[in-house]
Amino acid sequence: MASQTFSISAIAAALGGAACRFDIDVLAECGSTNAELLARAERGAPSGTVVAAERQTAGRGRMGREWIAVPGDSLTFSLLWRFPAGTNPSGLSLAVGVAVARALQKVGAGDTVLKWPNDVLKDGGKVGGILIELQSATAAIIGIGLNLRLPVAMPDAVRATAAALDLPVDPNALLATVLAELLAVLDAFAAGGFAVLRDEWLARHAWTGQPVRVIVPHAAAIEGRCAGIDADGALLLETAAGMQRILSGDVSLRLMESA
Repeated sequence: MASQTFSISAIAAALGGAACRFDIDVLAECGSTNAELLARAERGAPSGTVVAAERQTAGRGRMGREWIAVPGDSLTFSLLWRFPAGTNPSGLSLAVGVAVARALQKVGAGDTVLKWPNDVLKDGGKVGGILIELQSATAAIIGIGLNLRLPVAMPDAVRATAAALDLPVDPNALLATVLAELLAVLDAFAAGGFAVLRDEWLARHAWTGQPVRVIVPHAAAIEGRCAGIDADGALLLETAAGMQRILSGDVSLRLMESA
């Protein structure tokens, strides 16, 4: 059942000629758009399949965290993208971050910044998150959540680190803008890997040169100075023991002053 917020025809109209690259479905409610799309991918859904939902009852972020999404206050959707054989998926979440930041700039959100490996920040708070799940070696489910407004019922602990766009933007136009930027970025990624997007990501990086702490489950935290990222999207951390290369996964990056 289609939601009241989204309109496939409005999204397609906003996409223009790029609409042919996507197969869009909108749902009033689902558990998780990533889980829904993963099931469709396993049944052979084509590249470019999009599932958007007004409400998610089991939305997820990285490391199993809940993603709080309220109808009208959030844009939550997932995109299935199938890459050519041999494509290296390293750095994909960072590449997607570049696309989201470009889109938000186009709709008037100003210069949002990126936090390794998958957060989009506005005025110091998290305005968006990205969750990448590989369905196969060449198929990725790209989940994106954006706060249009902060829900009234959002817990204070979450609100303290969150941000919202707070813009008079049509969700259909916003989704179309994000999809258009994803199309450009994913085509570039397929052709040249994350290396072709690295400089743009670094230009938007929030914490380059800052003292940070990497929280690793079941191990001691690693502290050092954020020295950027390499061509595969790994975090480069300058520590007392020398330069360390941190791969994304079950780790959490925090500023030392807020750790």
